[in-house]
Amino acid sequence: MNSLTTRFAPSPSGLLHLGNARTALFSLLAALPDGRFLLRIEDSDRARVSPAFEAALRVDLEWLGFGAYIDEAAIWRQSERSGVYNDFLERLAHENLVYPCFCAESELVAERASLRARGLPPRYSGRCAALKPADARSRIMAGERAVWRFRVPPGQEVGFCDVVRGPQRMATNLLGDFVVRRANGEAMFFFANALDDALSGVTLVLRGEDHLANTPRQILILRALGLPVPDYGHLPLVLSASGVPLSKRDGAGSLAALREEGFLPLAVVNYLARLGAVVESERLLPLVELAQAFDRRRIGHAPAHYDRDQLLHWQRLAMAATPVAEWVSWVAKHVPQADRLRFVEAVRPNALFPEDYRRWAEIMYGERRTLDDDARAAIVAAGGELFHAAVAHLDAGGVAGDLPAVLKAAGHGGRRLFHGLRAALTGRVAGPELKDILALMPRALVARRLRECGSTDAKNL
Repeated sequence: MNSLTTRFAPSPSGLLHLGNARTALFSLLAALPDGRFLLRIEDSDRARVSPAFEAALRVDLEWLGFGAYIDEAAIWRQSERSGVYNDFLERLAHENLVYPCFCAESELVAERASLRARGLPPRYSGRCAALKPADARSRIMAGERAVWRFRVPPGQEVGFCDVVRGPQRMATNLLGDFVVRRANGEAMFFFANALDDALSGVTLVLRGEDHLANTPRQILILRALGLPVPDYGHLPLVLSASGVPLSKRDGAGSLAALREEGFLPLAVVNYLARLGAVVESERLLPLVELAQAFDRRRIGHAPAHYDRDQLLHWQRLAMAATPVAEWVSWVAKHVPQADRLRFVEAVRPNALFPEDYRRWAEIMYGERRTLDDDARAAIVAAGGELFHAAVAHLDAGGVAGDLPAVLKAAGHGGRRLFHGLRAALTGRVAGPELKDILALMPRALVARRLRECGSTDAKNL
């Protein structure tokens, strides 16, 4: 099997969302283990792009673990390649395959509206295609602004086999002569995009289905220039839970937000690998093993919906797969060194995000804990007598770990006993095992919190 060269070509015009990240992931998985995965920054639209967004996307790619596969020396930026695009435009002009178009935007808008009213596709009529070259040059020399259009050959079909969607065909009569360079001299996105794919040796382009309409145009450009045409695969969009496409502009589902919330990169990668694709293994897999299980021919055609519950499923697996020792640093500020490993083991079943370790450390070792409504109710239901008996046991030198048995023998039991103790100590009715809480919390802190519950109304705690 031939090694592939794939690429991820984001525009730094917003924060990367899960749809962008899935495109990058599928492109990387298709290239592994022996191919090349290129990063290209498509920043030619200066009005929309920002260095801050480029820096953010690099952070995102590194966080996901993709940075190790990116050849830093092979990163191209469209903003630095205008000379290349101009050279190829001149080649097309020399062969009379492009021409300047002087039509005003108001004329084009009226033309498209007229075609739509007659049920026809809104394609350019080609009115400037017949201008004599000498006349066109004279108008340009006189300072008249013009875009440059590619001459689409009439009466033909552009066909290609989409690796996701199968055979695709487009009649050239439906395309019309399209713009390849703006009047300000900037290359159009799909012109620069196609050239860069061919010139960098990309053999497989995986991208969103919103680019499908560009593909026949890009194939015509590359064929006219005698450049290699890559294989194309167009991925269905990723929709929000409400069915709206994710967007960089509104930050929907941004990787930055997920990272801030505490999601692990391994969880996000494993979730994305199953988002609209078939990976038969249900195990949490590293990138290399995901690549072995990934088959681009099994990518679905229907839009994929973001499912937070599924993402949380992979987060649980990723948290459970992380060695206990890696969480020790999260609790160092509050937990004595001798207790740290045991504390992490005790909290592990209740830690969905890394911050949960720190939160429980503050609860079990900090000066104060806050009570949620369920905890207040549990303390009231337990009654002051339970807490008085618990404090008496500790004041008499009793072991904190013996409290459940001692209180049960004194007539306190069931839900009121266990929920009441847990609520008094942690401010929560759910969490780590009560035996671990009693074993780990400082004895003086246990006594103080129980005494507070026995002497104060719960609503005032």
